[in-house]
This record gives sequence, C-alpha cells and structure tokens, in this order.
Amino acid sequence: MKRVLILGAGTAGTMTANKLRTLLDASFDITIVDNDDTHYYQPGFLFLPFGTYEPADVMKPKREFIPRGVTYVNGAIAELDADAETVRLEDGTTLEYDYLIIATGTHPSPDETPGLSTSEYGKTVHDFYTFEGAMALRDALAEFDGGRLVINLIEMPIKCPVAPLEFAFLAEAHFTDRGIRDKVDIVYVTPMSSAFTKPVAAKHLGDMFEHRGIELEPDFYLERVDADERKVVSYDEREVDYDLLVTVPINMGADFVAKAGLGDELNHVKVDHFTFQTPDHPNIFAVGDAAALPTSKAGSVAHFAMETFIPNFVDMVNGRPMTHRFDGHANCYIETGHDKAMLIDFNYDTQPLPGKYPLPGVGPFSLLKETEVNHWGKMMFKWMYWHLLLPGKDIPVPAHMTMAGKDRSEA
Repeated sequence: MKRVLILGAGTAGTMTANKLRTLLDASFDITIVDNDDTHYYQPGFLFLPFGTYEPADVMKPKREFIPRGVTYVNGAIAELDADAETVRLEDGTTLEYDYLIIATGTHPSPDETPGLSTSEYGKTVHDFYTFEGAMALRDALAEFDGGRLVINLIEMPIKCPVAPLEFAFLAEAHFTDRGIRDKVDIVYVTPMSSAFTKPVAAKHLGDMFEHRGIELEPDFYLERVDADERKVVSYDEREVDYDLLVTVPINMGADFVAKAGLGDELNHVKVDHFTFQTPDHPNIFAVGDAAALPTSKAGSVAHFAMETFIPNFVDMVNGRPMTHRFDGHANCYIETGHDKAMLIDFNYDTQPLPGKYPLPGVGPFSLLKETEVNHWGKMMFKWMYWHLLLPGKDIPVPAHMTMAGKDRSEA
C-alpha cells in the first residue's frame, strides 16, 4: 500500500483529494489532515462587511467535500520530518507517508507588524481576510458615519492580491449609497508604486481612483502602527492618520514548513514553479497558496494548477516522467462597486491585456473593462466553487492561458 498524505483541506487540498481518488487505484491510501471542520469560501469574506453575503453563504462542513475512500483526520500539524517521512500532530499522532502534498495555504499574521496586534484590533483596526475579521468589520462599517478610512496593504504576497483594491471600490460605493460619501475620506496606502502595477493595466485603469475620489499613498513601506494615535508610520517616517484602519496583514505560511526547512522567508514552500515539486525531496509537493510561486495566490491559480499537478503526480507515483508544466495562469474578477467588475487574465510571462474571455470576440466577459456581466460572473463563481471546483469536477475554461481574444498589440 502506497500512502499519500495531504496536509490541509482548503481549496487546493480538497480538490487534490477529489481528483486523486478517482485516478489512483486501491493500492493507494489517501489521507487528508486539517484542524478546522469548517470550510470557508474565502472570496466571500470581501462581501460580508457590506452585507452582500451572509455567514451561511461562505461556510460549509469540510467533511461534505471529502470523497469516499479518503480518510479525514482532524488535527493540528506540529512537525514534519521530511527525512523520516512522518508528520506529527499536536495530539501526538504520527502519520507516515510515501508521498506528501502540502496544501496548508497562507494566513494573515498581524503579530508580524509592530503595533498592529493590540486591543484596538477589531475596534478601530480591522481586516477582512478572516471570517471573524470580516464580521467585526461589518459592524464597524455600519457604525461609521464619517471620517478617514485608510486601507493599508503591508506587503506582498497575499491571498487574492486584488482584494484590497476591491475593498476600496466597494467602500466608495457603500458610502455613496448611504449618502455620506462627502463625509468620508478614503486613502489607499500601498508599498507599490501605483494601484495597478502592470503597465497595460495601469494604462487602462490608472484613473479609477481619481474618478472615485480615492487618495493614493504609494511607496509606503509600513514600519509600525500607532493604534493609540491612530496613524500608520512608514520607514521613511511618513505618517497617515486614520479614524478606521482596514489592514491587510503580512501573509505567512504554516510554522511547520519553516521548522522542516522547506520554506522561504514567509514560510511558503519552495517548489519548482512548473511541477510544484520541492527541490530536495522528490516525494513532497506543495499546491495552492502554500506554494511559493511567482503568480497570484488566488483560487483560480489553484484550479488551473490542478490540470498540471494531478496528471504529473499520477505519472510520478506510477513510475512515469512528469511532462506537464504549469504556466502560472490566473484570472481574477475585480469588483468596482455598483454591480460592476473588471476581469484580468495573465500568467508567468504575459501581463493582463484587454480583450474578451473566454471566447474570442464573444466573451461574454470583458478584460480590463468595467461591465455588469463581469460582476455577475464573479457572483456566479460562488455556486461554481461549491458545486464544481471543490468536488474536483471539470470547469469549461482552458487551464493554460491563451492569447485568443486578447489585444496582442498591447502585449
């Protein structure tokens, strides 16, 4: 019996379990480990603060998505010994493996930033990258009748890198709908040189902040948060005051990754960017947000990557060479408020370009353009996530990025 151990039952881990169980025969024992019995639809956290979604829309039991023939173990991971090929849980249980797939994701870590994790967290300082954070922010926005709202992106990479932009746009629409937009100053504070860092995207979208009256504070490398004085301070001693701070904390991978010597400086697993295999342990892979890849940490990446990872993994465990290569494909809807959204589509080598997706000249989705159709595409994705993506079913869009439908003259 060959033992396949999956660490993490989030998006990537659950998809992996579902797909592998249908492709590997009974000689493979598959086990998946997670310490939280609730599966969260994390893209939905963005909508909780504005009342678009309710808690029931973003949470379901994890066991509901684990297929028959896969053993589910509820437990926290304490230690990985890559040489001994064992994983020890905090309750003392030791799990042995022949092949290991790390899918423990990445998580916000407020403690990494001086002054961020104080008694003001959840009061005047909030995030929307956790369920609890999004719900607390929902209450704070309901009571916010005016003042200075600061949205602060601290450092990349983060889960869903366009989400801070989306929050800024949705907040602007939210206050407009409430009739208090003139009483709220919105400031977007980022270490990037602009809100949209890719040249073509910046060309098409660079004036969106100006049109919405959102102030941009670029090249701001956060040194600390002064929660008592309600200000964020950069390393070059710039200060931005706030009445309500919505922060995007530094995202970190799992602690056991660092202890095992498999991670980068943020505890994301160092892997081959095309096969997801770790360099020093051929039987260890990392998928989803847990992997250190030069592309977005987004659900679409986990989905597209499966089309490369799964056939490669099946070939490898059956003694065949891995011949498939992931191209870094990602696409992201960007909510812009008032039932409109944009769509970007890119990979390791090609930046977002204008055009139509997925059908050339037809769409129905428009790239780098605000449309209602794009908004409804994002809204429909929740159903697809629960019913198609997690169960490992096919979604009729190409896994590898194609230039069909894109304006090549701007490449």
